[in-house]
Amino acid sequence: MTMKNTVRFPHNCRMLIFAILGCAFPFSQVTAQQEDAASDKSNYYMIQPGDLLEISVWREENLEREVAVQPDGRISFPLVGVLDAAGSTVEEVQSRVAERLSQYIPDPVITVSIKEIRGNRIYILGQVRNPGQIIMNPRIDIMQALALAGGTTAFAELNDIKILRRSGGRQTLIEFRYADVERGRNLDQNIVLQSGDVIIVP
Repeated sequence: MTMKNTVRFPHNCRMLIFAILGCAFPFSQVTAQQEDAASDKSNYYMIQPGDLLEISVWREENLEREVAVQPDGRISFPLVGVLDAAGSTVEEVQSRVAERLSQYIPDPVITVSIKEIRGNRIYILGQVRNPGQIIMNPRIDIMQALALAGGTTAFAELNDIKILRRSGGRQTLIEFRYADVERGRNLDQNIVLQSGDVIIVP
């Protein structure tokens, strides 16, 4: 006759284990969701060089002013000094300002808002009805940009459109076949544009 070794926990001990496991699982699940939401900033506007911000500190009249984002992406504010702003959300800049001001003001209440979007621009050249620059608010794809430019002319080579993108000091070329997207093909190429992109329609 074969004997099986089993481990029996007292009833109150088992209840404690189940309670711990039951609490731990939903906590880890919520934490993962929060991390996913924090890492996904695609739905938020990213501050760009040239944008005009308005920063104010509650009950501090001397700490309320408009601040322009410099070409290097930084801003300066009294007591805060210089900090990075470009490529960040309003909430992120607000948190950085609050962190630095907390050295001088207990529990500061900071408000950061975008007064003017000046830096989030793309450019369209060539065979479109209204070539020039477009301010993105907040983000648009290639097809939307072409529509904002009034559409293409009758002479445009629709399957030879190119996007020039500068990143990290390097420039890349992205090809775009308008006719394919118009027919519902290769939709992945209709990418979301980044500030500074140049669309060339030959």
